[in-house]
Amino acid sequence: MVAFVSALPVSHAFSATPSTAACMTSTFIASRRVTHLTPRRVRPAPRMTFEAGVFETSNPFAAELKATAKYIASRGSGILASDESNSTTGKRLATIGLENTVDNRRRWRELLYTSDIGDYIAGAIMFEETLYQSAADGTPFVKILQDKGIVPGIKVDTGLTALPRTKAETATSGLDGLPDRCKQYYEQGARFAKWRAVMRISKADGAPSDAAILENAHALARYAQISQANGLVPIVEPEVLLDGDHNIDETAYYTERVLSFTFRALNEYDVCLDGALLKPNMVNPGTDSPNQCDAATVAKYTLQTMLRGVPPAMPGIHFLSGGMSDQEATENLNLLNTIEGSEIAPWSLNFSYGRALQMAVLKTWGGDDANKQAAQELLAKLARANGKAQLGEYEGPHPSPGGKVRNFQPLRLV
Repeated sequence: MVAFVSALPVSHAFSATPSTAACMTSTFIASRRVTHLTPRRVRPAPRMTFEAGVFETSNPFAAELKATAKYIASRGSGILASDESNSTTGKRLATIGLENTVDNRRRWRELLYTSDIGDYIAGAIMFEETLYQSAADGTPFVKILQDKGIVPGIKVDTGLTALPRTKAETATSGLDGLPDRCKQYYEQGARFAKWRAVMRISKADGAPSDAAILENAHALARYAQISQANGLVPIVEPEVLLDGDHNIDETAYYTERVLSFTFRALNEYDVCLDGALLKPNMVNPGTDSPNQCDAATVAKYTLQTMLRGVPPAMPGIHFLSGGMSDQEATENLNLLNTIEGSEIAPWSLNFSYGRALQMAVLKTWGGDDANKQAAQELLAKLARANGKAQLGEYEGPHPSPGGKVRNFQPLRLV
C-alpha cells in the first residue's frame, strides 16, 4: 500500500491521513481499474503434440509408424506406385489388346510384384482389389512383397470430384468410412497409405483458387490423422499438375503455396511428421509453356521449393513422375541428388513412380506371358536406374525403349 500511495502525486500522498489515503487508494483503483491487483483468468497455452509427447504416449503405433516411414525413405530405393483404379488399369490394358477383367488385372500386378525389384523398391502402393489378391500359385501379393523386403501400401482415396463454384477444380473423396477401412487394410498387411490431391495452374480460371487449396489441404490432413490412428504411414500427395502454359516460376510459387497450406493443416490435425511421407510434383514448367527448362534448372527449382516448404522432421520426399518421360524422371531425380545444396537436405529425395516404371514394361509384356520374363527384366532395370538416381549415381543409358516420350494421362473424375 505504501509503495502504491507513494506513486501518487506528492501533494496527495503526503497530505492525506492514513484513513483518507486508504479511501483515496480505493477510489483510484476503482477509477483506473488496476488489473494487476486483481486475479486474471489466464488462458492455458495450447498443448503442442510434439513438445508434450502426446503422439508417442497416445498412439500405440507411434514407434512402428516412424520405423516404417524411415524404412520406405531408405537411400537407394523408392516406391512402385501400382495403385491405378480398375477403370484406369482397364484403359492401359486396352492399349495391349487385353480385356478389363479381374484376372487380367491380377496377371498384370503379378508380373510387377514377382519381378526382381527388392533391392531398389522399398514400398508398393496397391489398389484395394489388389491388396486382397494372390498370384496364380495361391501366394498372397502381400506376402510376395513382404518376402522381397517391400512394404505393402494402399490407396485410400476414392477419386476426384468437381469442386463446386470453381472453374474445373477438384476435391478428393474418400473420408467417409475411412477409419474402418484403414483398420481392415492394416489387418490385411498394409503398412502405409496414399491420398492424392490435385491442383492445376490456370491464369484464365484463377486456379489454383484458395478454396481448392484449402479443401485439399484439409482432406489430406484429415486422411493423414486417420491413417496414423490406425497404424498406416500416410503418404501426403498434393500434386500441382504439369498441364498448362505456366512457366517454371509460377509452378514454383504455387507448389510452395500448396505445401505451406498443407503442412499448416497437418500441424493443426496433430499429424506426426516423423511417421509420414510426402509425394509432391517436381517443379517443371507447364507442358504448353514456350519457356521449357533443362533438367538442371528443374532440379534447382525443385530443391529450392522443398527446402522452403517441407519441415525437416519428414523422413522422405517421394516425387511423382506426373507425366514426365521415363528418362526425364530418372535424370531429374539424379540431378536433384547431386546439385549444390542437396547434400544438406534433411530428408531423402526419393521417387514414387507409376507410369515411369510401368508403361514400357506393359508394352514389352503385351499381355503375352511368353514376354513376361523380358518385361520383368526391364522393370528390374528401371527400378535399378531410379535407385541409382536417388543416390546420385545414375550414369545411363536409360533402359526404357523410347524413354524420352512423356507419359500423359488426362485428368479423370470419379
